[in-house]
Amino acid sequence: MEEKQILMVIAHENFRDEELLTPKGIFEEEGYRVVVASTDTTPAKGMLGASVIPDVVVYDEDFSKYDVVILVGGMGSTVYWNDTKLHQKLLDFYKDETKLLGAICLAPATLAHAGLLKGRKATIWKSAADEVSKNGGKYTGKPVERDGRIVTGSGPDAAKAFAEEIIKALGERKK
Repeated sequence: MEEKQILMVIAHENFRDEELLTPKGIFEEEGYRVVVASTDTTPAKGMLGASVIPDVVVYDEDFSKYDVVILVGGMGSTVYWNDTKLHQKLLDFYKDETKLLGAICLAPATLAHAGLLKGRKATIWKSAADEVSKNGGKYTGKPVERDGRIVTGSGPDAAKAFAEEIIKALGERKK
């Protein structure tokens, strides 16, 4: 059986600790290989003090070798909202209909700004709900929302359910 791989993209400063660590732990327990990407491979700092050494630089990584790309939230994730280089990588990745995208907390706004949430249901950290709607998405306010191959989560309290929904979606893809 081919090993499933998940790429988790974090901001280098102020990613939300539990939105990385909780899903990552769940994915690894389920046997998935998780690679962490950021803008640099020096230690990245979480909002609550976690220090993580990213495995790869997000702009240099070949997204096509992953089954899922997940954008982790936190205050720092806003650096990717208008990052056209990352947006293009996400758009290219999503063209492959076997792939899944995920984003949690403030990170769904990156998907919205890239045009990936147009006409789709999505959730996001409540204070940023207009980032989804003004970019053509349908904000639902649910803890976790799945619309096709895109899974979004509302914040740290939804991290476990968000990871579980991605695992469920991956399981459905295998069939």
